[in-house]
Amino acid sequence: MDIIKKPIVSEKATSMNELANCVSFIVDSRANKIQIKKAVEDMYNVTVKNVRTMIYAPVRKTKYTKTGLQKSKSVSFKKAMVQLAEEDNIDFYSNI
Repeated sequence: MDIIKKPIVSEKATSMNELANCVSFIVDSRANKIQIKKAVEDMYNVTVKNVRTMIYAPVRKTKYTKTGLQKSKSVSFKKAMVQLAEEDNIDFYSNI
């Protein structure tokens, strides 16, 4: 099971990284906090202090078109906010 799918690089996530040394990832929805902590420590060689997770539910939409009523929904996902130790840092922008 691939636990970490991709990092979240947004304005809010970047400010959290600068202020609180906290990095955000989209993770597998079946992964727990212990598995996420181990995966981040193994992948980036850092020390994880705290892990917070949240599950985003799908957003359901209804569209009224010429052909009739169209229903759709977005994909649900699990987000993990990982707080690192003070001396550790993950730089996602070094490859740009």
